[in-house]
Amino acid sequence: MNKRNFLKTVSVLGASPMAAFTFPSKNQPLTTFDHNMASGEDFWEVLRSGYRIKKDYINLENGYYCFMPESTLEKYIGHIREVNLQGAYYMRTVQVENKRKSAEALAKLAGCEPDELVITRNTTESLDTIIAGFPWQAGDEAVMAEQDYGAMLDMFKQVALRHQVKLNIISVPNHPSNDEELVALYEKAITPRTRLLLVSHMINITGHILPIRKIADMAHRHGVKVLVDGAHAFAHIRFKLSELGCDYYGASLHKWLSVPLGAGILYVRKNAGNDVWPLIADSPNRLPDDIGRLNHTGTHPVATDLTILDAIEFYNYVGPERKELRLRYLQHYWSDQLRQVPGIVVNTPADPTRSCGIANVGIEGMAPKTLAERLLKEHGIYTVAIDYANVHGCRITPNVYTTVQELDVFVKAMKTLAAG
Repeated sequence: MNKRNFLKTVSVLGASPMAAFTFPSKNQPLTTFDHNMASGEDFWEVLRSGYRIKKDYINLENGYYCFMPESTLEKYIGHIREVNLQGAYYMRTVQVENKRKSAEALAKLAGCEPDELVITRNTTESLDTIIAGFPWQAGDEAVMAEQDYGAMLDMFKQVALRHQVKLNIISVPNHPSNDEELVALYEKAITPRTRLLLVSHMINITGHILPIRKIADMAHRHGVKVLVDGAHAFAHIRFKLSELGCDYYGASLHKWLSVPLGAGILYVRKNAGNDVWPLIADSPNRLPDDIGRLNHTGTHPVATDLTILDAIEFYNYVGPERKELRLRYLQHYWSDQLRQVPGIVVNTPADPTRSCGIANVGIEGMAPKTLAERLLKEHGIYTVAIDYANVHGCRITPNVYTTVQELDVFVKAMKTLAAG
């Protein structure tokens, strides 16, 4: 499809930075268009116009928070106004039903049954609910990696002190030879006392995608339940929870689904949560297999629940497959240019099946903090420094609005800093 015809279908309201993306008609969604758009810039140029982008720097740190396009933001503001207008009437009448509808839409997107998923406030709440509420006994053991997210490791450390649980911590290699190497690494850490295994679907500091189904199948053969941190995988890469084989899965929606801050998901495979204690107590009248008993969060920003449906609509119009292809293309656009440059170290596997939009890169002899500071001060590029767990560099996370021209600036900056 050429740019002129595309612009007829997807228009931009106005020419200001506040311009909002306009969806095509329902009978012609974006997913019916030419599939080969990962590297074609016309589509993404129009999509970028639907974002209000800060001009002070090139933002390559979308992994923390993928801010909303203007169309979703405006709907979010509208939901806030409506909830504020109705006040207690809204909270006492349709709040619960509307949250249920959003949870059902998320379950459909995630590929699981509606009664297996609830909306939480973030990944930390989701995973810590399972870690803290697991029926631990003194002498039990758990397996995790030093590359897992710090909040989960902190909860495991608290569990270790509180319940006398032993933690077996492995280190995931940045460049494994194959899936079997990773599966064997986790399996070696399992003992007859192991009860729970935590694994990252996509390691947050490197973007490394792990073979979850293979690890889960192995762990289940040993009678070990599997908890997956999917903070960076959900709405980033395509998968179905029902096919991963895990027992529990947590993710944040403010990352790659671009929901307002304050929403996440918790998936619990049927009957896998019957003996898990809730983080916040719920009514004792709920049945053990009712996932809702793990989801008592009290009063929360309900406008965010409503905006989940708007974010899913935007995600589906862009197209899950197209988005994944684009993010993978952008990552390899810059990382493939830097992998062979003297002095530069890419801490993410080169195999395109082992990563997508996120990667990590460093410069030999330069502290990651210094690299991040110089990228911002000297080249106007914002990113985040990572300097632990065998990963020393900056995490680079473009989003769908990122241009190849911006990545050209980044590549040139890295080459300049490495040469200097």
